[in-house]
Amino acid sequence: MRRTARIGGAAAIVAAMTVVAVQPASGHPVHDFGGDATTVLKGTNYTGVVEDVSPGGVPMEAQSGVRCEDGMAGIFPCHKVDLASFTPLPDLEATFLNDLWGWEDSETGMQVAIVGSFEGTAFVDVTDGENPVYLGTLESSAPGDQGNIWGDVRVYEDTAYIVAEAIDLATYNPATGDLDGFGIQVVDLTQFRGRTGPGTIEKTAQIDDVTQSHNVSLNVETGRMYVVGSVYDVADECGTPNPGFPVLNGSGGALVYDVATDPNAPKLIGCMNADGYSHDIHCVAYSGPDADYQGREICIGSNEDTVTIYDATDASDITVIDRLTYYEEGLEVGDIYTHQGWWSEDQTYFFLGDELDELSGAVPERTTFIWDLTDLDDARVIGEHGDGNTSIDHNMFVLDGLLYQSNYTSGVWLYDSWKADKGRLTMRGYFDVYPADDATAFAGTWGNYPFFGDGKVVATSSDEGLFVLQSRAKSSSTNRGQGGAR
Repeated sequence: MRRTARIGGAAAIVAAMTVVAVQPASGHPVHDFGGDATTVLKGTNYTGVVEDVSPGGVPMEAQSGVRCEDGMAGIFPCHKVDLASFTPLPDLEATFLNDLWGWEDSETGMQVAIVGSFEGTAFVDVTDGENPVYLGTLESSAPGDQGNIWGDVRVYEDTAYIVAEAIDLATYNPATGDLDGFGIQVVDLTQFRGRTGPGTIEKTAQIDDVTQSHNVSLNVETGRMYVVGSVYDVADECGTPNPGFPVLNGSGGALVYDVATDPNAPKLIGCMNADGYSHDIHCVAYSGPDADYQGREICIGSNEDTVTIYDATDASDITVIDRLTYYEEGLEVGDIYTHQGWWSEDQTYFFLGDELDELSGAVPERTTFIWDLTDLDDARVIGEHGDGNTSIDHNMFVLDGLLYQSNYTSGVWLYDSWKADKGRLTMRGYFDVYPADDATAFAGTWGNYPFFGDGKVVATSSDEGLFVLQSRAKSSSTNRGQGGAR
């Protein structure tokens, strides 16, 4: 396997093994608060040891069926969100969790949470939310301790696509730039039909176009997969090699794959290099209010320092519609970090989270930026939602008018977006998976998945485990203007 790497994220360790002074974009935020500007903030407390009680104050014991009453579900602060179950790290054969996604079998109705861990990817049957069943773990393609903190997964029909920043430093050849890493794992999910307990998990395919990737996104309407924050060795038009340092290759912009033709054999069809590194991206088959772009594949990249809007209809010739900033001049990556966002369901608004603005003091409280995308050529921020909390916002998604936002140490929060046109969000519910505090720190919930559509929300908490939550909150837009359900 030959996978020429570009330094970013975990592969930054390779730089320490050389004398070449290069500072490429990182696969995740770094910051200098009077120390080393290359210090990685996420996972700094990771030790590989799971204590009896987590850093968030959660005992490593399974729980289930705890209703949120009077602001608490057992030890967990909450509002209109119940605890269906909690599965601690040891029960997942894991020592740390990152992102997750879900799959619902169209034939059987089985619901599976696909959970990134330090060890690989855990699969959990959450069909009965109060009685989750651990189905096993697919081992990392690059086992070890370099980059397994960061991973992501998406699903198309019955196939999962898994990426991570994991690399195998033992394979690094400084003369050629060769370096083996995680690549992209392809998993046929129908293998879980009928499974009632842990067992061996088989990969369908292994894609080695990339050494490592920070995130993966997928437009299920068009069958397009976007692998972002990648280190890769693919066609010349996608690469940006540095002749003086062969380990560098690729801008970190999205690699675009067709997964609709054959879900088990994704085909590379383009790359998105016009604005360099993308940390995350959300692409849609556009049917929004801007008539100039209806029927096209439109993507919004969270590109570290900007929000970048792309027309990706022709994967071989992706163009930038606009490249937008949202902070006053003088702030840069290190003070801010354009992290992730999600379109509204009518494709009129975009909700954006910045991952460093709270930590650096660029904003006084947890802040979500609301963009008006009525005119894609003239997008603008119309609101900045804050609710006084000190935690850091992370991954967020929209379903039935509710914005489901993972907020590290304060848990999963549900915001009503029905007044997005006024630049406003309204809290409808929350569940704090990290009850110890609401510190401005990278600990607690990494991601959530609300798309099972039955009020069930699965969420990871890095040092705790997997939470299956049951929401009773509703958007006013789907509840005749009466507010959240009780």
